[in-house]
Amino acid sequence: MRIEDYALIGDLHTAALVGRGGSIDWLCLPRFDSPACFTALLGTPRHGRWLIEPAGEVTGTSRRYRDGALVLETDFETAEGKARVVDFMAIETGGRTLVRQVEGISGRVPMQMELVLRFDYGSAAPWVRHTDDGIIAVAGPNSVTVSSPVEMVGKNMTTVSEFAVEKGDRVPFTLSWDISYEEARKPIDPGKALKQTEAWWREWSQRCTYDGEWRDEVLTSLMVLKALIYQPSGGLVAAPTAALPEELGGERNWDYRYCWLRDSALTVEALIACGYLEEAMAFGAWIQRATAGHPAQAHILYGIGGERSIPEIEIDWLPGYEGSKPVRIGNAASRQFQLDVYGEVLDMAHRGRERVGKVHPDNWRRNVVTLDYLEEVWRDPDEGIWEVRGPRQHFVHSKMMAWVAFDRAVTAVEHYGAEGPLERWKRTAKLIHDDVCEHGYDAERNAFTQFYGSQGLDACQLLMPGLGFLPADDPRVIGTVAAIEKELMKGGFVYRYSQGADSVDGLEGTEGAFLPCSFWMVDCLAMMGRDEDARELFERLLGVCNDVGLLSEEYEPGEGRLLGNFPQAFSHLELINSAWAVSGAKGEEEGGEEKLSLRRRFLRPPSLHRPSLRRDRT
Repeated sequence: MRIEDYALIGDLHTAALVGRGGSIDWLCLPRFDSPACFTALLGTPRHGRWLIEPAGEVTGTSRRYRDGALVLETDFETAEGKARVVDFMAIETGGRTLVRQVEGISGRVPMQMELVLRFDYGSAAPWVRHTDDGIIAVAGPNSVTVSSPVEMVGKNMTTVSEFAVEKGDRVPFTLSWDISYEEARKPIDPGKALKQTEAWWREWSQRCTYDGEWRDEVLTSLMVLKALIYQPSGGLVAAPTAALPEELGGERNWDYRYCWLRDSALTVEALIACGYLEEAMAFGAWIQRATAGHPAQAHILYGIGGERSIPEIEIDWLPGYEGSKPVRIGNAASRQFQLDVYGEVLDMAHRGRERVGKVHPDNWRRNVVTLDYLEEVWRDPDEGIWEVRGPRQHFVHSKMMAWVAFDRAVTAVEHYGAEGPLERWKRTAKLIHDDVCEHGYDAERNAFTQFYGSQGLDACQLLMPGLGFLPADDPRVIGTVAAIEKELMKGGFVYRYSQGADSVDGLEGTEGAFLPCSFWMVDCLAMMGRDEDARELFERLLGVCNDVGLLSEEYEPGEGRLLGNFPQAFSHLELINSAWAVSGAKGEEEGGEEKLSLRRRFLRPPSLHRPSLRRDRT
């Protein structure tokens, strides 16, 4: 199936992808980053899946999430009648439990179930024994219990069942994971678990304070973010999947089941702005723990518990999604040096100060140590925001984020009474700013380039006005936006960077349009006063969402397909931020002061001492 044919269910510990045809093709147990037991997403059904579908020909399929809940309903229409499969992962049951309930809607629909459990990414078939109400499958430390009132039998190393449902019938299946050398948990009541899980999600959704346009799309994005938070630690995974390709058949296949520092400020701001302070604080606490120690030891990404060692391996027994190889597990980018992450973390700290109106003493001491280290290394080349696997360069965005770190420190001293070498930090901020404007700007093209001496462009320069580096009406910003529209915008979407002769990503092939970049363009257009253009692009991006509102990392306009890991937290974060921006633009036109103030939260430079980025059009 296409990537967009999948939907997400999760329990705040792990997540599964459910295909439109009724097959669960991806599930890692017991955590997001555990080896998968259903890996058909990256291989074939023999690598693990759980299929429930009508036994006869399906004439129509529709699906949806129940209002405000990550409970998926898939309706199958057949000549015999209509049946529904309800999929969810139980919340707060004390363990990992996936529930699938088949319901009869009309007629009498014959159904079939096929369960293929293959642990360790499809390589390990378990030993299965039958019980009174199902099976228990064991492989090493993993024990999975599958229960149902219908009979299940073994056939060709799989477990199968045939049954039928009529109107009003409900046939549940539960799959629970346990540690094989500990006593198994008692089975849950699937009907009770459904009510509890739906109620839990709806109570959580009702806390959403966003009331602008596209509220349904924003709420879906917030539910995705919540589902990607590992509740025990508060860490947010970039995506629940690994090795979904950025180019079909290509080698750009990465494991995103980890937590990136780069997402920190955006995540915290989006969650707080929409009423989810608890989640924002938990993620902030995770960052504080993960980055504890000397700044020189900081990684760009960590495990969901804060683990530092994330070795990257290639799995040769999986053919990859649509033949996209190698299948990579783990992520070697964790060992890269990326200068920008220091600015991201200090910007997150700044946004926290804006919210509470004061400086946290312990956090501030750590900020000062980071600034001392950054003074030593900001001149060094790095791998940059895109985690290139070519040579290090002096990336413009990396230097700009170093400037952000010192700029926010200046604000902390001037506006919040923090202690620090104010004049030295001011000089350093100006030194970095001048360096970027001298070496990262091409006067002939009137545009900032990807790195010093490069002729190529980089969409991350669209972040300049939002970060307060330059105002949106600065001729250099206007020129950069125009150049990106001309050279990096294809098929109505923005690609990450130029793939010219001086490209340094170190990989073969190309990739799709990186969706966050298009959302950055939306924000930039709004800041420049091009509200109609911003709205048009935002609505085009909403059109890329699949039928249940999910986005992946990238999109291929020519093929009309989502690409990359799915669903992608970064894409949904930017959807939320751009919704604030564009919805606020309409509020301004209609005199809506509340919406306008919310819009400025996202479209102004975070530094309080800098002028408004919005051009005065009166």
